[in-house]
Amino acid sequence: MAENARKKKVLVVGAGAAGMSCAHHLIQHPEKFDVTLIDAVDYCGGQAFSIPIDKEKFGASWLNQGVQGGSNIFHHTMTMFARQGHHADPVKLQVSFGKDEGFWTNVFPTQLLAKHEKEIKRFQTVIKLVRWFELPLGLLSISTLMKIFRFSNEFTNLICLPMVALFLGTGNATPEVPAIVLERLITSPTYGMWYPGDKLSVASNMPPMVVFPNFSEFYSDWKDDLVKKGVHVRLSTEVTRVVKRDKNSVTVKVIQRTPAEDSHNPNSAFAAEGGVDGDAKELTEEYDELVLATLADTAKRLLEPTASFREKRFLGNAKFSDDITVTHCDTAYMRKHYENFYRPDLSVSALGHPAIDQTVRLDMAKKSYSPMYYIKEYPADPSKLEMCFDCTNYQGQFPPDTPFESHVFQTIFLNKERDGHLWSIDEIDESKIIRKDWWHQLCHSWTHYLFVIPLMFLLQGHKRTRYAAAWTLVNAHEVAVISGIAAAVDLGAKYPEDLEQDKFSLLAFRLYYLLIYGKWYSRKTAKGKKGVKGEEGQGWASGLYGSVYQGPGAKDEERTMWREEVKKGRSLEKIE
Repeated sequence: MAENARKKKVLVVGAGAAGMSCAHHLIQHPEKFDVTLIDAVDYCGGQAFSIPIDKEKFGASWLNQGVQGGSNIFHHTMTMFARQGHHADPVKLQVSFGKDEGFWTNVFPTQLLAKHEKEIKRFQTVIKLVRWFELPLGLLSISTLMKIFRFSNEFTNLICLPMVALFLGTGNATPEVPAIVLERLITSPTYGMWYPGDKLSVASNMPPMVVFPNFSEFYSDWKDDLVKKGVHVRLSTEVTRVVKRDKNSVTVKVIQRTPAEDSHNPNSAFAAEGGVDGDAKELTEEYDELVLATLADTAKRLLEPTASFREKRFLGNAKFSDDITVTHCDTAYMRKHYENFYRPDLSVSALGHPAIDQTVRLDMAKKSYSPMYYIKEYPADPSKLEMCFDCTNYQGQFPPDTPFESHVFQTIFLNKERDGHLWSIDEIDESKIIRKDWWHQLCHSWTHYLFVIPLMFLLQGHKRTRYAAAWTLVNAHEVAVISGIAAAVDLGAKYPEDLEQDKFSLLAFRLYYLLIYGKWYSRKTAKGKKGVKGEEGQGWASGLYGSVYQGPGAKDEERTMWREEVKKGRSLEKIE
């Protein structure tokens, strides 16, 4: 009893990437922390989960939903994969933006790029100016920057905006995203998806990315590991409100939920949408510390009885939209709205003055153009986008060279309240829809970077409450994982020794901790010496600044996942 009394009781609300990461790093110190992890749904992973699909029809028995892949700079994410015996696969990203004369791609030059040759060249110059004068140019919204430098609406809507919407999933909030995000995507040699910029065709590289393993299995294994180590994981349990926070403790109200058949419990009567489990009895529980690994508006609602003016104001500045993902196999819809194949009538064999030959790129595209990520602009308002994945081309469990008619797609319709009237969702054949999922997504507007992120350090630790989630910086799985570690470290846990020896992981964590907590993390292990704890992490960082992950959480060969799944009987070798 005396030993337990010395432990700090920590409640982590939300079992997504941030909450799981926080609980994981806290429980590495069982002598210091008594950790409870709660989520209202009946699974771990938050927006990252997998769904079953027809193996005989599509070539694989599962599909990642919500979160599919990321960048080689996601060192923390891939290290967590390795800790649970999973791995990511490499992939070179191919995109398809627009339709017919409004189409362009990073794989081969098109008529649209030739039409805007002068603007593309000037665009690269403007990007350099933003790099040199990030204050104030970088804080301008992308739409404002493009207007100031007099770029055409067609160039802005069809070429510029899709480049950013892809990376952050910013969707229809992309025009309001700060210009510094666009600039860094082109000029940064570490996380710049379109680095280096191309004066002829904007982007001619195929960014090296990674695709994630079966997320439901990964998070299930991670949950079992947490339970084994002593974390109290309570699913289908909802925190309804925080009723007291003082210098001694945090008091919350919780209810038990009835698990839904697919584990995705609907919102309760305590949430804004209301409607189910309204007769559940609330219980009162007391903890020493609280970590809210939830969306900002959820955190604001939970804290309402005890929230300060500052908390209400800052959390309220994070804006969200309601989007829907339709998972389907309607190839007729895809053919009508997107460019899925190489089209010689839309390509050009040379760009620039004097003309620079592009036949090498064209020859490659004829053989292997396999777009993974699509964007469609709505004709009624080209500044508004629809996003789509060809999951068969992108995710690693599918057989290579699967016939197009057997592909699985995820089409994402954005911002229902404002832009729902533009949607073409009703054109998708209902008989070919596999699943529909609604998301409450962060809008990465310039106000978020001006009024939320720079002020987060004023909230962290206030009234024994910390915030861990991707919205604290940018909407990425890696940020969520880092945010969970940061909350744990701030409570007294150790940053992992192997990650401390991975120089890029340490750099990313230090910058996040400095920005969001206002504190500099001092390393605890000797730098780059043999025999130190975590020595194996020294070989995980390669490339410029160590940004390219080379650790055990990622393979070197594409479709390694598919070969493993074939052996398990969960993927086909080939679809005839």
